[in-house]
Amino acid sequence: MSLDLLAFERELWQQGLTRVAGVDEAGRGPLAGPVSAAAVILPPAWAKSGLPLELAGLNDSKQLSDTQREGFYEFIIGCAEVRHAVVLVEAGRIDTINILQATHEAMNSALARLTPAPQHALVDGRPVKTMRVPQTALVKGDARSYSIAAASVLAKVTRDRLMLEYDRQWPQYGFAGHKGYGTAGHLAAIAQHGPCPIHRRSFAPLKQEEPEWFQGGKTKIVG
Repeated sequence: MSLDLLAFERELWQQGLTRVAGVDEAGRGPLAGPVSAAAVILPPAWAKSGLPLELAGLNDSKQLSDTQREGFYEFIIGCAEVRHAVVLVEAGRIDTINILQATHEAMNSALARLTPAPQHALVDGRPVKTMRVPQTALVKGDARSYSIAAASVLAKVTRDRLMLEYDRQWPQYGFAGHKGYGTAGHLAAIAQHGPCPIHRRSFAPLKQEEPEWFQGGKTKIVG
């Protein structure tokens, strides 16, 4: 039997909660760049009609090709029936409050950007204690809920595109290839050139580096 990836949404929609937001993040683990979080509200009408053909195959963004992610991203942000928001929390902020709190801040900010406000959130992973709306936490939720999968795509594509911009700004680190993760090539580049302003100084092996290499960060709203 195929998994019903609208089952959690449908149950809430049947309770009269028509604004159910899927929430997911991208970029918790890298040594550089922001953490990204997205919130997506799909229309309850899709419970009967099913997903549009343009979203056939929507899944956890990590299981999709770059081409698939880009296609889904463009459809989601261009679909008038879908509400969405993406928030980036930059490296300096991550270093100040830690990556877990920065991720939760990004999730809450993304939810706060949705208008009208969501009535319930489906969250990938563990419960978020600071979340300001009722929530259902789903382990591996990006493979169990279309709303979370859509948020996963928006969060990852937004972050990946930004890392391509950073690659043009600091080409010596190879951000276009590894997106800030701690690959052997990335670690070698840090050893050769030292860290740049988007590196997370609180992350090993960077936490012993001199702070003057870094600049303060901020929370950025996207979409």
